[in-house]
Amino acid sequence: MSDHIIKLTAAETAAKIASGELTAVEVTEAHLARIEAVDEKVHAFLHVDREGALAQARAVDAKRERGEKLGPLAGVPLALKDIFTTEGIPTTVGSKILEGWIPPYDATLTKRLKDADVVILGKTNMDEFAMGSSTENSAYGPTGNPWDLTRIPGGSGGGSSAALAAHMAPLAIGTDTGGSIRQPAAVTGTVGVKPTYGAVSRYGMVAFSSSLDQGGPCARTVLDAALLHEVIAGHDPMDSTSIDEPVPPVVEAARNGSVAGMRVGVVKQFRGEGYQAGVVQRFDESVQMLKELGAEIVELDCPSFDLALSAYYLIAPSECSSNLARFDGLRYGARVGDDGTHSAEEVTSLTREAGFGDEVKRRIMLGTYALSSGYYDAYYGSAQKVRTLIKQDFDKAFEQVDVIVSPTTPTTAFPIGERADDPMAMYLADLCTIPTNLAGNAAMSLPCGLAPEDNLPVGLQIIAPVMKDDRLYKVGAAVEAAFVEKWGHPLLEEAPSL
Repeated sequence: MSDHIIKLTAAETAAKIASGELTAVEVTEAHLARIEAVDEKVHAFLHVDREGALAQARAVDAKRERGEKLGPLAGVPLALKDIFTTEGIPTTVGSKILEGWIPPYDATLTKRLKDADVVILGKTNMDEFAMGSSTENSAYGPTGNPWDLTRIPGGSGGGSSAALAAHMAPLAIGTDTGGSIRQPAAVTGTVGVKPTYGAVSRYGMVAFSSSLDQGGPCARTVLDAALLHEVIAGHDPMDSTSIDEPVPPVVEAARNGSVAGMRVGVVKQFRGEGYQAGVVQRFDESVQMLKELGAEIVELDCPSFDLALSAYYLIAPSECSSNLARFDGLRYGARVGDDGTHSAEEVTSLTREAGFGDEVKRRIMLGTYALSSGYYDAYYGSAQKVRTLIKQDFDKAFEQVDVIVSPTTPTTAFPIGERADDPMAMYLADLCTIPTNLAGNAAMSLPCGLAPEDNLPVGLQIIAPVMKDDRLYKVGAAVEAAFVEKWGHPLLEEAPSL
């Protein structure tokens, strides 16, 4: 029975709980048992809140027994990226500097999940402070990709995507600064959405790069992602960057997938050197499928996109060097060298030396240099000008098309350790995803098949204009339905059993 439960979609699970066919406790116990059975191999979770999850599930069952109306995701289990604060449960951001820190409050996103009666199973592994594309930069060890445990599950939110692909949870939350929701989704054969910047509150989300960071939904189907999107999105007065507009009708769009009559853009900069042949093949097949479904394909030229990677790796580290200054060993988190023989400055230095990993130190140094006197205009200032050009290229593109499509990542999942000593090779994993973060648009990744050369998942990226997130779901649902019909089953059914 539990095998059947863990294979259900979130929408199916919620319907069975609402009808009384399943209890929320049964569903939660099935997923906790799955975590116990396979997470030793996968390492998707940093903390499993067994008692808290079961208490939430019991509360949902009690509501149903009292005849109260349940929300669309009531009782559905979720894996939460360990970057959102959770009152009474550790939040480490994958770093030793916050090891054992128990937040005194919930992030707005965490609170909205609880208010919707979503059952939080625990906190998932991630690259330290969300800095990375492989989840190898976690201070607590890497996560394996359920398709091949020797390969990466993407990053920085590889724990969340791996939990979905391994059927440890039907829903998950990620964050996307340069592709950290979409890239893990692509390499694990799952669905990940980066909402419009400001659509989901960042209050209580540990900051990496404040003008880029965005929380979003991760799931195994487009509809499940839409249902979760609707729960977590919406204006929040606690976040000064939160958009005060109604949430786009994402669930309605996901239930009515269609591309008939839509103009779909293909950007010439999103292919070429560095792209795996099998990824390009599956992308070209997806474009052909869109055409067959009634879309008009439009070729686009966005020259500034070639500069996106360089601009991002100046803007993000600059903001990170400012944001991470708060981790000084004096206020909260780890403290090293406080034995009465060291000054406050020495304690701060020793704490950061022990608490931050190599990639975090690399980005802090890069960002501090880019912001330093005499270099600010040459580096950070120039990167912000490029960012404006990228936004202008998107604006021009969206005058001609309704959505843009591209491969989500240039390659499939690479072996753990393969790029560990080559930061540039690692950074190239975000080639297709970064322009969207710099412009603040909405984007989705969903599975479009397996690459012929390695039999690993390939992701199709759909990009929509600001606050037109519903277009992602309308197109995504149509593509998903066409692929499932073509394959005869969802792609994840082809994943090797753990």
